[in-house]
Amino acid sequence: MQKNEKTNLVWFRNDLRTIDNAVLAEACKNGKRVIGLYCFDPRLFELNAYGFKKTEKFRAKFLIESIKDLKLQLNALNIDLLVYHDTPEAVVPKLCETFNVSSIYLQKEWTQEEVDVEIAVKSKLSNIGWHSMYNQFLYHPDDINFEIDNTPQVFTVFRKKLEKYIAIRETIQTKKQSEEYRIDNNTSITSLADLGFEDFQPHPHSAFPFKGGEREALKRLEDYTFNTKKLGVYKKTRNGLVGVDYSSKFSSWLANGSMSARTIYWKVKQFEQEYFKNQSTYWLIFELIWRDYFKYIAMKHRNHIFKLGGILQKDYTWSTNASQIEQWINGETPSDFVNANMIELKETGWMSNRGRQNVASYFAKELELDWRIGASYFESLLIDYDVHSNYGNWMYVAGVGNDPRDRKFNVQLQAERYDTSGTFRRLWLQPSLF
Repeated sequence: MQKNEKTNLVWFRNDLRTIDNAVLAEACKNGKRVIGLYCFDPRLFELNAYGFKKTEKFRAKFLIESIKDLKLQLNALNIDLLVYHDTPEAVVPKLCETFNVSSIYLQKEWTQEEVDVEIAVKSKLSNIGWHSMYNQFLYHPDDINFEIDNTPQVFTVFRKKLEKYIAIRETIQTKKQSEEYRIDNNTSITSLADLGFEDFQPHPHSAFPFKGGEREALKRLEDYTFNTKKLGVYKKTRNGLVGVDYSSKFSSWLANGSMSARTIYWKVKQFEQEYFKNQSTYWLIFELIWRDYFKYIAMKHRNHIFKLGGILQKDYTWSTNASQIEQWINGETPSDFVNANMIELKETGWMSNRGRQNVASYFAKELELDWRIGASYFESLLIDYDVHSNYGNWMYVAGVGNDPRDRKFNVQLQAERYDTSGTFRRLWLQPSLF
């Protein structure tokens, strides 16, 4: 490597893929050396204000698997991934000096913690180009037909403004780089032990036994759409509670960016062209639009998504009763349906969409507990935690977000409807029977 060789640095965060990665593709365009960076930021594994680890073992393991796969995928493009267990503001300036970095490329984020880290990194750099770009949407912000500050407060209005009028962009390919640009990479990928966890195997009853990484994501996408054609019955099965295939399970790979929403969209369109189009194929895209919606809501309302009054700035009286919170976490409430879902989450890092809505409604509407504590617990445990969807959904259920009807779930009726035979509850409350 020539010492004066200019280098583009790709700082990976929640965009851990090589396919349809606008940041990576842009960095690779101009013929300079490209190197990748991922930081296991220690702050993401510390206790938060509510006493939960910001990232628990389930998502940590999935993340490590994703980084291992990203390294392999980048390697095939002749791009090295440097991995550190340190803060980005400590690592990036050193790399810029060592590798003569002229530009940094990264995915654009807008929530406070991510922005704060960017500011801390920028403050230690000089004369380095900074290229942050939107890279996590189905509907690209440059294409939408309204200002972000005018994002509709009701999802249906948002959806109707976009789905018939705005085209989805094609996926982006990244070109292979010259082998002469390879560097000496003596970094190693952080282990669970480095992060303070013991290694573990997925729970035998887990509805999400999958591994992290782009290859696993694409394998699941192919399996769910073309191999099993489960996509074709998605709308009928999506409220299920038991098993691997009642829903697509794409959310975890979407959350850390191992797969893009557009990759899923175009796979569904291919399926519709080759086989059939029905309510189920549409409904998967419908769910991707929901995901976009919460991202736009977070861009519009900024830190209000983390505040007690939410984006509506409503002044409810909330409790922080420690014993009720503990009972909810440990599955010891008067509701067996809530309990089963909470035990599933604690044991696997996963919970169905139906379960999430019910336990969150029970927490916020029945127990009238500070919804941010529940959201923070979800953030800690869920493999598919996504800041915008998590806080957007919790606000929605708590009555301080985008639900115009301000509903409260009747968890008993929900259990009777969605777990009629009690199979799900027995699975987690009496696991010895299975």
